[in-house]
Amino acid sequence: MPFPGGLWWLVCCRQGFTLLRRDYGEPDKEPDGEAEEESSFELRSKGAQGPLQLSLTQPVCTSSGSERSLPVSEEMRSLITEKGPGPVEEEPDAIVKGWLQREARGGVKGPWIRPRKYWFVLTQDSLDYYSSSEVGARRLGTLVLTSLCSVLWPDKQTYKETGYWSVTVFGRKHCYRLYTEHLNEAVHWVCAVQKVIHSKAPVQTPTQLLMHDIEENRGSPEILEQIYRCNPVLRYTSSPLYAPLLPFPYGSSDQRAPSPRGYMTLRDEAVKLFNSLQQLESERDPVPLIQGVLQTCLDLQPLVDEIYCQLVKQTTEPPVPGGVGNLRYWQLLTCMSCTFLPSPPVLRYLCFHLGRTESEFPGSEMAEYGRFIAAALDKTQVRECVPSLDEIVVLIQRQDMLCTVHCPGTSACTVAISSHTTAEEVARELVARLGLSQSPNVFALYEQSRHHERPVGRATLVADVLTRFENLAGEERTQDSTWRLCFKHYGFLDTENVPRDSVEFALLFEQAHEMVIRGYVPTSEDTLQSLAALRLQSLNSDFSTHAPVPRPEELFPVHALHSRLRASCQGLPWCPGARLRAGLLAGALPWGHSLAKQQAEQDQKLQGRLREEGASVMAAIVDRWKLLQGMGRAEAMAAYLALVREWPGFGSTLFDVDFHTSLEGSCPQRLWLGVGAKAVSLYKPGEAEPFDSFCYSRISSFGVSDSSTFHLSVGDRDLLFECPRVDEIAQLLHTYLTSLGTRQTPLREELADTCHPGDALDSGLPPPQQRLCPASAPWGGQPSAGSFPI
Repeated sequence: MPFPGGLWWLVCCRQGFTLLRRDYGEPDKEPDGEAEEESSFELRSKGAQGPLQLSLTQPVCTSSGSERSLPVSEEMRSLITEKGPGPVEEEPDAIVKGWLQREARGGVKGPWIRPRKYWFVLTQDSLDYYSSSEVGARRLGTLVLTSLCSVLWPDKQTYKETGYWSVTVFGRKHCYRLYTEHLNEAVHWVCAVQKVIHSKAPVQTPTQLLMHDIEENRGSPEILEQIYRCNPVLRYTSSPLYAPLLPFPYGSSDQRAPSPRGYMTLRDEAVKLFNSLQQLESERDPVPLIQGVLQTCLDLQPLVDEIYCQLVKQTTEPPVPGGVGNLRYWQLLTCMSCTFLPSPPVLRYLCFHLGRTESEFPGSEMAEYGRFIAAALDKTQVRECVPSLDEIVVLIQRQDMLCTVHCPGTSACTVAISSHTTAEEVARELVARLGLSQSPNVFALYEQSRHHERPVGRATLVADVLTRFENLAGEERTQDSTWRLCFKHYGFLDTENVPRDSVEFALLFEQAHEMVIRGYVPTSEDTLQSLAALRLQSLNSDFSTHAPVPRPEELFPVHALHSRLRASCQGLPWCPGARLRAGLLAGALPWGHSLAKQQAEQDQKLQGRLREEGASVMAAIVDRWKLLQGMGRAEAMAAYLALVREWPGFGSTLFDVDFHTSLEGSCPQRLWLGVGAKAVSLYKPGEAEPFDSFCYSRISSFGVSDSSTFHLSVGDRDLLFECPRVDEIAQLLHTYLTSLGTRQTPLREELADTCHPGDALDSGLPPPQQRLCPASAPWGGQPSAGSFPI
C-alpha cells in the first residue's frame, strides 16, 4: 500500500534529496547552532579554471535517503571555504564589526519579541556572528556571501512598528534579519554587505556550463552524445524540479513591496513554473495554462530564459517523441517564441536544440514546430501583452489569425495576421485593397468603442491590440466594453478633390458624420436637422413608414438639446458639480436635504423636457427627410459634406483642452484645440470661428512636458494645454509638419529652421508614400518608439 501524500513528503523532507551531491532536506544539527554550509554544488564561479568534468543528476526526492554516487570534480565540491562553529579569532580582514540584534529563528510572528544581541563580523567571504566580542567567543553562525546573495535596506514601517531599523541579508539557506536603533549604523552595514556581494564573481549553474560545452563541441557528435548521456539535467524528467536551471538571487529585491499577482521570489517561481509545465502533459485544455505561464514571464522578465531552458530540457529525449504530452511542450515553446526573445546564449542553445530535433526526427510534428519556432524568433518583437486565448489557439496549430477591421461606409475587411504583424502592415494592405494608394491623405487604424477612440501606432503589434480588447471585455461588463479595430482618415490633407464614387468619399462622409454626432461641428440646430435628414436619405433612400430609423443619438447631437434646455431651466443654476455638492451636503448641513431634493426634481424635469424635445426634433427631421424625395445616396452624401464644409475648421482634429497662457497663468480656460493641415486654431466650445490661429511657419517649438501637458511656442508666446491626449496632439502636429515639408521643399527648409519637434518626438521624415499609421503612444500613455507618418 503506497504511503499517504503527507507521510511521503515528511519522509522526503527528513531524509533529504540529492542534487549534484548536495543534500536538500534537514541536515544534521550542528552542535553549536546553525552554521551554514555554503559550498555550492550547483554553482561555480564564472572565472574558475579547469575542464568541466561533470555528471549531473536531476533533483529528485528519495524516500530512502540514499545518495547517488556520482563523480564530481573537486572544484564543484568546495568552491568556498566552509566555516563551522568555533571560537572567535582576530579577523585581520574584517570589514565591519559591531553589535546587532538578530530576529529569533523562524521569524517573529504576531506580537513583537525583542531580538537577541550578537557580535557580528563582516569579512570578504561571509557574515559571522558570535556570542560576544571577546577573543575566544564562540562563533554561532555563518552566512557565506556569494553574488546571488541580496540585502534589503531599512524601511520606515519596521521602525514605526518596532523602534528598530532593520537590515535583511538573504543567503542560500538562511536569512539574517538584523536590527539596530540607529539609522546610520543600519545604512553602513547595508552598504558594506552590498559591496561585498557586488565584489563576488558571477556564478554559473551546471546548465549554463553545459550550454557552453555544447556550443564549443557542436561540431563533434560523439562528444555531444556523451554530454547528453552523462548529464540527466539536460534531458526530460517526470520528477519535480527543486532548484532553478539558471542562477537567481536568493530572497527578493524587496520583500516588503507587494508583488504583482502575489508572486514569490524568482527562485520559487521558477520551480513552480516547472510544475505547471509538467501539468501541461495531462491538461485537457492547455490554452489557459499556457497563457498563465506567458503572463508570469511577462510580469517577471528574468524568468524568460529559465522557461526556455526548462522547455528545451523537457523536449530533449522524451519518453514518447511526438506524443500528446511531448507536443504540449512544443506548443508552449511556440507561444514563447512569438512573445519573448531569449538572451543570446539561451537563443544559441535553443537554435541548436531545434536543429538537433529536426535532424533526429525529420518530417515529424516536432520538426514542423521547430521550423515554425526558428522563423518566429527572427521576427519576434517586444510585446505589451501576452497572446490572447484566440491567438494561442492558432499558434499551437501554426496558423495565422483572422482580424476583422471595420471601415466606415464599407463592409468590414478580414485580414490575416500573425503574432508579428504591425498596424502599419495592416494599414498598407487595406490601402491597397480599398484603392487608396493615390490619396494624399493619411490613414490609420483606430481602437474604437462606443464612446472612446484612439489611433494605433504603426509599430504596434495588432496581436497586442486584440489581447487588450480581450482583457477590457473581461474587466468591463458594459456596452462600452465592446472594442473593435477601425480603419479611418488620420490626417486630412486634401478633402476637396476626393471623387464622389470612391471608397475614400464614403470614409470621409462617415467621419464627417461622427464629428457632427460628437458635437465637433459647431452650427445651428436647423442645419443639424438638415444633416440628420440627409443622413436618413443616404441610409434608406426615400421616406417610407417601413424604413428602419436609427436611434436619435445616432442622427442628431443630443448634447445640443441638453445645452439649450439647461440654459432655459429655472431654479438652481446647473453646473457639472451641482449633483456632487448636493450629495456631499446632504446630511451634513441643515439645508443639504433640501438642496439635494431640488436637484433631483430639476433633473427629473430636465429628463421629461428632453423626451418631449427629442420627439419634436425627430418629427422635424422626418419632415425634412420627406422633402428629399428622389435624391440618390451619392447626392445625399455630397450634400451632407457640403454643409459640413461650411464650417471653416472642417478637416481639423479637435481636442478638448484646458488652456494656460503661461506657467504662472491664471485659472485654465476650457477650449477646443484644432490641429489642421495648415494651422493650429483655438476655439471656444460651440463657436464656429476660432479666436486665435497659428500657421505652422509661426510655430517655433512644441512638445510634451508630462503625461498631460502640451506646450506650444508661437513667437514670444508660450502656450500650455492640459489634455489626456497630449501625445496624439504632438504626433498629429508632427505628421502635418512632415507632410508640408515633403510637398514643398522650400517650406520644409523654413520649418526646419523654426520648429524643433525633435525635443519630444522623432524628427526623421519618412518618404511621401508612407501615409499610413501614426506612431502614436500605446494605450498606457507612454510614447512609443518609431518614426511618424506624413
